[in-house]
Amino acid sequence: MGRKLRELTIKDDFMFGAVMSDPENCRELLEMILSISIDRIEVSKEKSMVYHPEYKGVRLDVYARDEENTCYNVEMQASRRPVLGKRSRYYQSQMDMEMLQSGRDYEELPKSFVVFICDFDPFGKELYRYTFKMKCEEDVNVELEDARQIIFLSTQGKNREEVPKELVTFLEYVKADLEESQKDFHNSYVRRLQDSVQRVKANREMEERFMLLEEKLKEERAEGEKIGWKLGQTQGARDMLLKMLEILGEIPEPIREKITSVSEQETLMDWAKIAVQSASMEEFVKKISE
Repeated sequence: MGRKLRELTIKDDFMFGAVMSDPENCRELLEMILSISIDRIEVSKEKSMVYHPEYKGVRLDVYARDEENTCYNVEMQASRRPVLGKRSRYYQSQMDMEMLQSGRDYEELPKSFVVFICDFDPFGKELYRYTFKMKCEEDVNVELEDARQIIFLSTQGKNREEVPKELVTFLEYVKADLEESQKDFHNSYVRRLQDSVQRVKANREMEERFMLLEEKLKEERAEGEKIGWKLGQTQGARDMLLKMLEILGEIPEPIREKITSVSEQETLMDWAKIAVQSASMEEFVKKISE
């Protein structure tokens, strides 16, 4: 049975995107995370909370820029995903590419921040905040000055004395389950987020968008399972062919590479039939090369 909008908390990427589409919510969050002052923020609703076929999936991060054209990309991570570091590299490159495609020179690339809010500890060091900048390995005092930062927040941190109290309270709110998320956290920003969540849940249009998103995700999962099944069948046919050829003798490396590169199950099955009918490896190679 599918999820319901009323069951979501701020850690759900759909709800997070909906709440952060409010520029004030987004601005205060960025100020708190980065310990900077921002006068004005513009959230791009076209790049957040929508289904993009060209991205081969649903994109649910929050994309924003401030009055100095600094770019921000924020994503909620409720569960651990592989290669988060490379995922951050992808987002950073996407922001840079957009700037360059607009006709700007690389010298005009603005500052950029990629932020992941994780409901787990991405590096296992029990920190609430991990900040990454490019520095020289031989001399850590030398910075690359490429105007970009990557920040990972963790709800599992234990270094309360080293980060702002407001950030810890926000991360406790992110960590909370549905019932706990409704309690009083004694923080004005969290209280505003709680109000925003309730408004989203009461909004009929948002409910329709969430249902559409769930349907898209369901279709993606079904397609993924279908592709996975096909790949499994193809790999099975490939393994069977290789075992049959081993009976004929040592498989030449070019033939092994040729079999590995074939993705059509029917071709592999045809070659398996040829292998059964061949008296030698030389005969098999000759027949599949005709």
